Amino acid sequence: MTDAPTAPPPPVATPAQAASLRADLEASGWGVDAVAELLGPAADAALRREQRYPALRRVREVLSAEGSARTDAEPGGAADPVAVLTALFMLGEPVSAAELDAALPRTGSAGARAMGLVVAVADRVRAAIDLRPHEARDDVGEVRWWVASDLGELVSQGQLAPDHVLGIGGAGLTLAGLTPRTPVDTALDLGCGCGIQTLYLLRHAEHVVATDISARALAFTAFNAALAGTDPGRLELLCGSFLEPVAGRRFDLVATNPPFVITPPAVRAAGLPLMEYRDAGGPVLPMLLPALGAHLTGGGIAVMLGNWEHHAGQDWRERVSGWLPEGVDAWVIQREVQDPVEYATMWLRDGGTIPERDRTGFEAALGAWIDDFAARKVEAVGFGYVVLHRPDEADAGGRAPWRALEEVGTRPTGPLGPHVAASVASRSRLAAMSDVEVAALHPVVAPDVTEERHLRPGDSEPSVILLRQGGGFARTVRADTALAALVEVADGELSVGQIATAVAALTGADAEALTARMVADARDLLADGLLLWE
Repeated sequence: MTDAPTAPPPPVATPAQAASLRADLEASGWGVDAVAELLGPAADAALRREQRYPALRRVREVLSAEGSARTDAEPGGAADPVAVLTALFMLGEPVSAAELDAALPRTGSAGARAMGLVVAVADRVRAAIDLRPHEARDDVGEVRWWVASDLGELVSQGQLAPDHVLGIGGAGLTLAGLTPRTPVDTALDLGCGCGIQTLYLLRHAEHVVATDISARALAFTAFNAALAGTDPGRLELLCGSFLEPVAGRRFDLVATNPPFVITPPAVRAAGLPLMEYRDAGGPVLPMLLPALGAHLTGGGIAVMLGNWEHHAGQDWRERVSGWLPEGVDAWVIQREVQDPVEYATMWLRDGGTIPERDRTGFEAALGAWIDDFAARKVEAVGFGYVVLHRPDEADAGGRAPWRALEEVGTRPTGPLGPHVAASVASRSRLAAMSDVEVAALHPVVAPDVTEERHLRPGDSEPSVILLRQGGGFARTVRADTALAALVEVADGELSVGQIATAVAALTGADAEALTARMVADARDLLADGLLLWE
């Protein structure tokens, strides 16, 4: 296996340099839609699948055509800044210093070199880091950021450095969408990486603490925060392992995508380096989860991504529930399961170890991974989300913490943050209520819920009734006629108990038993957002 490369120094900008660069980027029009328009649907889609060549071919065509036009007809003209910046920073294509000077007139190629964004290669410049636009929309409004990270394997075409700082990927966007955006006083970005969660948190938190074990990651976060125009007084950067830098401190909101990849020591011995952005050198969740609850204020929420092993003869819920902190509500959602070979192959490729480049090294690491999982009877690895909530004094009321560990395989249609906040509030309220109190509730069916009935030819009664949720986790609930009646009648006029009594009278069912069942169903539907509070 080849030695991991050494990365160039991270970018650094003074406030004045960051302001000039931001003004240049805003004026350039370089945004997500502009890149998509430049590349065209096919090349843009290919780039999202990490296929670089179609996009590279397109920008080369555009820059070549514009260069010919300037030479023939407009000697003083400038190349399209969107094409120049996309080629340089997203695709790793060198451009002339003159083209970069024109694309970033306040900063210029000299300023870009001074900040560590590019390096000179004869009369051209080559990107030293990845820089790309990212756009967001939330309750505050719309925002466009430009986020720097290390050059990825797509451009470097080699194994990544151990201190590689990952850019905005699927996991980062998943966590951003999962995080509630309720305004808070304090927030913690635990393991900040390039700082994308920090930027989101600064949209609705008065003060944000960003931590990482990697000084390089903190440097990227500092650069990206400066480039976004963040007030430096609202951001605190701390270097250290996991929760050590914030010992004794509590936060209203914690967001973390920790280095949760399960990479056995045998794989290290086979030559795979430890990647700081994803590998902690050992299991993370058994250590992190029990400690995280002590860092939440009353009413505080922590959201995180993670994975856990499935061992032969043990339900994954039993394993994960043993890590949950005492006195804290917990919601664990398993979204996906991979077999050991699929899991190991994915993370080997993620770090740039691929059979096309190094078959011997790839197979040695893969074999070590498979052997370790087999020896420990690991049958699969689950991926998902963990949400923790510390009840405040008014909410707790002496109640026991609630626990929900479930598998949800549906695909949400939008950000989950609002749903997470609403569901945590509902589950907490329900946990403090008796069955009699739930029976007295007057629920209302959520506006995104639809009903689907399936009848066999000639039947007058449906054989299958499905309740479908349009938002949230897009759940599908299979209902019997009693549960369907509860949802159909839930308009705020009748209580759960009244509905149960009416259905029992119509069907001849035992009223007490039906009420107990309907109360249990109402708890589930209220917790999941298919029913709403009066």
